Amino acid sequence: MKYSEIGTSGVKASRVALGAMRIRGKNGDEAQEIVRTALDGGINFFDTADCYGAGASSRRLGQALKDVGVDRSKIFVQTKFGIYRDPKDDNITRYDFSKDHLVAALDSELKNLQTDYVDFVLLHRPDTLVDLDDLAGAFNELQSSGKVRHFGVSNMNPMQVEMLQSALDQKLEVNQLQFGLGHTGMVQQEMHVNMEDTPSIDHDGGLISYSRLKRMTIQAWSPFQFGFFEGVFIDNPKFPELNEALQSVADAHGVAKNAIAVAWILRHPARMQVLLGSMTPSRLREMMAGADIEITAQEWYDLYVAAGNDLP
Repeated sequence: MKYSEIGTSGVKASRVALGAMRIRGKNGDEAQEIVRTALDGGINFFDTADCYGAGASSRRLGQALKDVGVDRSKIFVQTKFGIYRDPKDDNITRYDFSKDHLVAALDSELKNLQTDYVDFVLLHRPDTLVDLDDLAGAFNELQSSGKVRHFGVSNMNPMQVEMLQSALDQKLEVNQLQFGLGHTGMVQQEMHVNMEDTPSIDHDGGLISYSRLKRMTIQAWSPFQFGFFEGVFIDNPKFPELNEALQSVADAHGVAKNAIAVAWILRHPARMQVLLGSMTPSRLREMMAGADIEITAQEWYDLYVAAGNDLP
């Protein structure tokens, strides 16, 4: 397993992390096996969120980490907050960056995770009603209390990050974004500069270049999904050319296609971290292997084109 720094935090984390959103559907023994598989593969970074199953994912993750007996000081735990779900039906009704909500949400997550602190907390989605002074107060309290060590955001564009950062004493170290061979928009726009076709439309404000300039780590979520939770592309008959190309590169490196899909993301010099959400240990091991594979630049571009993109 290879490791790299998260932002400028000084934290050396595994290039792939375990995303725990779906762990809530597993029983105690299954959750232990998943966590143990991740640890045995060298993963030292675990990601969850307070809105995943109304805290159920965090509770299952926290219990599994306790059950396997991992040394808390040897791992990094990250959660996300700022999404409010109605407790009656679990539907999202607002985004909420108010101090009262964030502090209470973090306290609840610490209880769920059975820990005194989290290494990172991310604002989950933009709250257009955010009061910057109130947000700054929340971050200051969470940091000074020792409950949070580092901060970041998720699903935000550069101007939103700049606005938040202008009010905060803490550097935003992470931006969690969907990225992978089935979701390449951030790269497409870079390829189609000064053009008028659809891929030239900048939906993201130059996120990859901005993140590299600011030394923010992009955490790639749903790296095997195409569209917005429309399904996975691995072994999907909708993507014959991509799967053929993945298999060819996988054969060349002696690994599975899942590993190459991860290696494709990690080959980008933005020093991304890939969130692995598989709850199947055998598949998780295949994916983790991608952290130790370095594909060539030509292989990277061949896969990019095979995914349905062009080189103008």
